[in-house]
Amino acid sequence: MGAKIRNYQPGEERALYDICLLTGDSGVDASGLYQDPALLGEVYVGPYLRFAPDHALVGVDDEGVAGYVLGVPDTVAFEATCERSWWPDLRARYPLDSFPPDSPDGRIVRLIHNPPVASPDVVERYPAHLHIDLLPRLQGQGAGRRLLTALLDGLAAAGAPGIHLGVSTANQRAIGFYRRMGFTEVQTYTHSLVMARAL
Repeated sequence: MGAKIRNYQPGEERALYDICLLTGDSGVDASGLYQDPALLGEVYVGPYLRFAPDHALVGVDDEGVAGYVLGVPDTVAFEATCERSWWPDLRARYPLDSFPPDSPDGRIVRLIHNPPVASPDVVERYPAHLHIDLLPRLQGQGAGRRLLTALLDGLAAAGAPGIHLGVSTANQRAIGFYRRMGFTEVQTYTHSLVMARAL
């Protein structure tokens, strides 16, 4: 049976945090890299579930939730909300000296204290953004395409004219997927790309 796509339901946070970790090393399992298994989810999943649950979709198979897509229609407003209502608690829980600075955990803690801000020239045309992660057992069956299509439809209906995302240049499989879904590169960095498309 193929995966079912549906809205995220409260109580599934842990499953989504786990998926984030299990795909957190450019699409492969990062659980061996991080001392704190919740840290990636606190940055890349939690605020979306709290502040944009209407745009949180999951892929479910016989074993349970195995993938998700998370998005927000207005990145600038979302960043402001996180600065006001999400990061302060995390900064208190994870001081800058929580982990060695050059460790994977230490790098994520630095992001909590100094979150990246979307580039103004990107958000002007593509104000929405997204994160998508699928466990291997859900990959290659069209579930990612169906999740992403459902999110894009929802964000377009919410009035967003365009959407962007960041992807590591190490994750060539994801880059190929996004290209097939109509995204093109709009910014190139040393280890990552920003890709975008109109909605």
